[in-house]
Amino acid sequence: MTVKLNKEKQEQFNQAKQDFINSIQNGESQEAQGEAYSKMLDSLQEGLMADAREAAREEAELYSATTSADSMLTAAQRKFYNEINTNVGTKDETLLPQETVDRIFEDMTTEHPLLSKIGLKNAGLRLKFLASETTGVAVWGKIFDEIKGQLDATFSEEESISSKLTAFVVIPKDLKDFGPAWIERFVRLQIEEAFSVALEIAFLTGDGQDKPIGLDRDINSGTVTGGVTTYPKKTAKGTLTFADSKTTIKELTSVFKYHSVKENGKALAVAGKVVLVVNPADAWDVKTQYTFLNANGTYVTALPYNLDIVESEAQAEGEVLTFVTGRYDAYLGGGINVKQFDQTLALEDLDLYVAKQFVYGCAKDIKASAIWTLNIADTVPEA
Repeated sequence: MTVKLNKEKQEQFNQAKQDFINSIQNGESQEAQGEAYSKMLDSLQEGLMADAREAAREEAELYSATTSADSMLTAAQRKFYNEINTNVGTKDETLLPQETVDRIFEDMTTEHPLLSKIGLKNAGLRLKFLASETTGVAVWGKIFDEIKGQLDATFSEEESISSKLTAFVVIPKDLKDFGPAWIERFVRLQIEEAFSVALEIAFLTGDGQDKPIGLDRDINSGTVTGGVTTYPKKTAKGTLTFADSKTTIKELTSVFKYHSVKENGKALAVAGKVVLVVNPADAWDVKTQYTFLNANGTYVTALPYNLDIVESEAQAEGEVLTFVTGRYDAYLGGGINVKQFDQTLALEDLDLYVAKQFVYGCAKDIKASAIWTLNIADTVPEA
């Protein structure tokens, strides 16, 4: 489930999240980004705690002390969250229960359409996969030599953890009085929201330094500095105006034609597979251009070629990004390790933990994605 707080807390969290995204997009210092990230999580934690108290009060009016929420957890989950203050992180890093990890992954890909369209995959304990350029899909497991010889495809083995994603998780001490189900929800939603925001930004615009290589990056123009390779942002391939029906068809034809040929010159079927990523502020301008009143007196929206539009706060305003589904490798690996953070930053009434997961992301080739300048007139043309 996605984060849904009361109206006031939700507005505060949305603003803090946007400030964090802006800090990254504006290239602010690591200290400034860290401060914005901390404020985002503080806002989320305040909202979740208020929500937990209210929900616990309502549940107490309906159920006995042994609540149905606790009974829905597995024995392993109940043990983990009952002992989180004494068992987790006292010596070694501990993996979150698999059921919790599965739900975090499911919620991220369900509630965040961009991550779903990108094709984010959970690679399990080892981030190892075989990528087939011919089919454009990932092949799991080990493929033996005699089987390889029978396949008309070129496989390249990838075993790379390009970055480690870390999120701080705060558990107010008095939350433990609510039982393991509330602790599980509190931990899960914090990790889901923190990870999903970071992943959207990285998969869209990561420069490759301690993070994935984003879709808007030129993977053929890496620059090595101090042993670290970073990748510049691509230049726009053209302009999209959506000015009228004929112009829209012509512009989108250019988009689909660009993606229909791989970097190696081979043709690629992209019908129904192209996604256009747009900032929410620009999304309404785009929707205005292709929403019309039909003969039945009903407003409908339609774009040619089944172009799929996805909104993301991580997408820069004034431009859009297009990519072909299945043409970007995005993986999570290593489970989610949790360890208690025992430094002085932990406040008296809070237990601070760190959650870590390994991430890999890179386009299959330069033609998998493209940037387009968005230039929509202020007035809507007559039909």
